[in-house]
Amino acid sequence: MNGNSDKVFIPQKIFFTKGVGVHKEYLASFEMALRDAGIAPYNIVHVSSILPSRCKRVSREEGLKQLQDGQIIFAVMARNATNEPNRLLAVSIGVAQPADENQYGYLSEHHSFGENDERAGEYAEDLAASMLATTLGIEFNSDTAWDEREQLYKASGKIIRTSNITQSAIGNKNGWWTTVLACAVFVA
Repeated sequence: MNGNSDKVFIPQKIFFTKGVGVHKEYLASFEMALRDAGIAPYNIVHVSSILPSRCKRVSREEGLKQLQDGQIIFAVMARNATNEPNRLLAVSIGVAQPADENQYGYLSEHHSFGENDERAGEYAEDLAASMLATTLGIEFNSDTAWDEREQLYKASGKIIRTSNITQSAIGNKNGWWTTVLACAVFVA
């Protein structure tokens, strides 16, 4: 950051949301998914996957109350779309929070076809937890099952919580665009 600006945006709160949209037009299906998620009235800037230290998780309702129409918001977004009839699609945001509140955590985005909510969610959660584990110096075998690694991570005392928010859908039977999205939205 240069010396000309003293404004730094470090999110104090985060909320999670998801949505599905269906429309004959690709962009309109995305808009419908944003509406379903409650974040259509905002200008969304996509950011990468760091969960700031001491960032408090709040409900979607509480987070939305703090936003104004047209506001620029920062979000980690997972988005997927298809116009193939009956195709299963999913997106997920994985979350890994460290036990030390002064340490940053991780968010991951996962986009897939053919996975149900549980499988896509576990994958995203595993990805976020694995990124955090490597940062914290937790040794693990990436070939072991997620359940085993999850227990190892939590037993280390360095990772306090993992979770995910996942949205799946079946492609519209008439070939209209179906869009799914999951977002982690940062609030000042």
